[in-house]
Amino acid sequence: MDLARLLRRELTGLFDLLLPAACPLCSTLLGPAPHPPFCPSCLAALLPPSPPCCPRCSLPYPTEGGTDHHCEPCLRQPPPFERIHALGPYADSLREAITNFKYHGRLDLDRPFGRLLADRLRETANPAEFDLILPVPLHPDRLRQRSYNQSLLLARVLSRELKIPLQSRRLRRIRPTPPQQGLNAALRQANLRQAFGLSEPLQGQHILLIDDVVTTTATARECSRVLLDGGAAAITLAVLARAGRHG
Repeated sequence: MDLARLLRRELTGLFDLLLPAACPLCSTLLGPAPHPPFCPSCLAALLPPSPPCCPRCSLPYPTEGGTDHHCEPCLRQPPPFERIHALGPYADSLREAITNFKYHGRLDLDRPFGRLLADRLRETANPAEFDLILPVPLHPDRLRQRSYNQSLLLARVLSRELKIPLQSRRLRRIRPTPPQQGLNAALRQANLRQAFGLSEPLQGQHILLIDDVVTTTATARECSRVLLDGGAAAITLAVLARAGRHG
């Protein structure tokens, strides 16, 4: 073991002793490293057993039993992305935590959420297949209003956890758009038309696209279309939550 790695391990142990890690949601102490990103109680509330969902877009079905099966929109109009990997449905504790992360300045949730998402990808995908991580971008005007892009914060953690290169400015938001809340799928898709662009072409990479929540897949479809037209070979999404049909 080299000196730098030994020193880092010793310092980590010292910090854990003096400043023990706590659950970012309830402040319960998590114990010495390596520790889980959330305490067991909060993790169980965030990620209860998931209902069946569409294996393509992760749309959760309003039933407790049954098996995964493709939803009607994916059968009628297959999306340009390969799959959406989500921690769970956009509801209850997960929805509340994401709202705090996205709108209320809880930037400290980026690492625990990113670690959870990395673990999910290790379970449901092969991270070695992904060549590049790109976050869904905000328009500069929106970024100035919010001061941070939650998708970029997640992408940075995933890049470190999965050892996949991150390019934060490859996919750009080139046209400001009104908020998507309250719009149906067709209006969301029209709202996003020609809203994204690439700073330079891609060259056959499999892209892991990062966002916080997928609602109607309009953003996922438009970003994927731009990336494929720009030279990407395939697009897979990783998100914190997937909203239901009326989410």
